[in-house]
Amino acid sequence: MSRNLIFVAIFTLILVIYGLMNYYIGLRGWQAVGRTLPWLNVRVYWTLLWLAAHLYIIARFLRNMVPLAAERWLVYVGAYWLAAFYYLFLIVLLLDLLRLLDRWLKFIPGPVKASPALLGWGVIALVAGLLAYGTWNAHNPVVTHYDININKRAGQMKELHIVMASDLHLGLIMNNRRLERFVSMARELNPDMVLLPGDIVDESVRPFIEEKMAKTFRKLNPPLGIYAVPGNHEHFGEDSNETFRYLNEAGIQVLVDRYVKVNDSFYIVGRDDTGHGRKSRKALAEVLKDVDRSLPLIMLDHNPSRPSLQEAAEQGIDLQLSGHTHKGQFIFNNLITGRIYERDWGYLRKGPYQLIVSNGFGTWGPPIRIGNRPEIVDIVIRFSPTKT
Repeated sequence: MSRNLIFVAIFTLILVIYGLMNYYIGLRGWQAVGRTLPWLNVRVYWTLLWLAAHLYIIARFLRNMVPLAAERWLVYVGAYWLAAFYYLFLIVLLLDLLRLLDRWLKFIPGPVKASPALLGWGVIALVAGLLAYGTWNAHNPVVTHYDININKRAGQMKELHIVMASDLHLGLIMNNRRLERFVSMARELNPDMVLLPGDIVDESVRPFIEEKMAKTFRKLNPPLGIYAVPGNHEHFGEDSNETFRYLNEAGIQVLVDRYVKVNDSFYIVGRDDTGHGRKSRKALAEVLKDVDRSLPLIMLDHNPSRPSLQEAAEQGIDLQLSGHTHKGQFIFNNLITGRIYERDWGYLRKGPYQLIVSNGFGTWGPPIRIGNRPEIVDIVIRFSPTKT
């Protein structure tokens, strides 16, 4: 079976499962509150629900075929439904499990059983409150600070101040206004260098171009430059090379399995993202074959996968900066990312190897964060070789 057929089969299966889950939510919703709205026809109810459930997918198919404002509206509505769907499904499923247990344990009070509409509206209010809080939270990033020591000399440099931000996901939802917020916060920190470990652009570079985000990026202008690596979303786009070209025009040097020596003092190493059917990236040993390993090695690698961490430690990387995980973005998803990754957020040290994983500045899909804060990572590195 060809790769395309496998993809179509998997995509179809996902759509079927997603459709069944939406039907389950819709059925329970109509049973609980539908009859309390006499003006709402059942056909209109199901039409609106199915439209909301598929708007995000519809927007992806209409990309570049409709005006940017229309595409943004479709994406916003569809994205908010995805967030509502996630929590509605979990809550409704939990309530049904409790009802099932109540058949034997008889613990649900009679008035609750007699008022399904009250319970239904309570669930809707709870989910609406979660979405409202998550929207506010996603728009109010924090600065997370780390003091790092690397036991190497870095030329004449004793200290390096870095601002790192992963997962900006610039596009229809993370627009130029949100980018201006990032640039303003980064400028206030006055770093020597800005590092962006992937998912800077959310697939299509069209909003980046039309909103003139390159002009906003150029306001950063740190003395030692801006460096970035691709994430999976740059490779999801129509043409990743075109995305890299626009990032370069914005003053961002994109490192794809290569390194640069900065100020004759240390190296910034950039890894390509891997997976999603693309050919494997270069081995790190090959990327580093000509570096002077007596100097500090700071590496950007979007995905902090366990093999990536092991390879980096074995090859003498001093500090790895990663993102990708969003720490689940929604609470409960962090239970999954915490199992997949050795570190899905924060700091890890293994001997001389150190890792910082950011949960990201932006959002993917719904412009909502629940259970974590969007962040800019402020890092001060002190170079202090151990005396022998």
